Amino acid sequence: MSGGYVLNFSNRTFQEFVLDTVSRNIYDSAYGTGSKANQLRGFWKVEYNHIVGILLNGLLDVYKDEGRELNTEYNECRQIAARLEQDSPVIDIEVITPNSDGREFDLLAKSVRDSIEANQPETGLDRLHTFIVKYVRVLCDKHGILVVKEKPLHSIFGEYVNYLKQASLIESGMAEKILKSSISIFEAFNHVRNNQSFAHDNPTLGYDESILIFNSITSAIRFIRSVERKYDDNVEKQKKKESDLPF
Repeated sequence: MSGGYVLNFSNRTFQEFVLDTVSRNIYDSAYGTGSKANQLRGFWKVEYNHIVGILLNGLLDVYKDEGRELNTEYNECRQIAARLEQDSPVIDIEVITPNSDGREFDLLAKSVRDSIEANQPETGLDRLHTFIVKYVRVLCDKHGILVVKEKPLHSIFGEYVNYLKQASLIESGMAEKILKSSISIFEAFNHVRNNQSFAHDNPTLGYDESILIFNSITSAIRFIRSVERKYDDNVEKQKKKESDLPF
């Protein structure tokens, strides 16, 4: 790209290609100003690795379709693109897995993860909300916390946090404060779900804010999973201790 060109794209076709591939305007000032090559370099510096990988793979497809030589550098670029695509913008997306059996819960979790893999977090916000509501309700049921169906997400999560505190499953005051701050985050998530997602006929939230919401939710789930593992381990130890008694 030393001369400022990118393959055989014109300014217009390059802009259209990037928009179609990753829903970005390559001539956005965030990437700088200049030639196609400079805009692409700016894109590489600014965007998430996952998005860079998707665009790079798209460019390599065009390169191949133009009948160019598929040399060692081409293969190395494919490997780089594959590695970048695996670097999800949602850090803990793997925690979006059901905490109870059921085909519908499995499908729900998969659809949430698919929205990230497709680089469309905006489309997954309503399903993420549904997932976390079900996830927290399962936790409440596990610990005998009675919640009525009409209670919103932040209320049932608040009851769950109170249980963790009373059961001494939180070790520090700071962890308790972080979890309690999640209550207000979940309350705000109710608004997003109802007014800024595909749950209804709404204008959807933007990409970056959607990613921020995803990361805040998955971070909370990751911590909750660690707390629940500790709880389960303690239950198993207690059962084993009781079974070893001679009477």
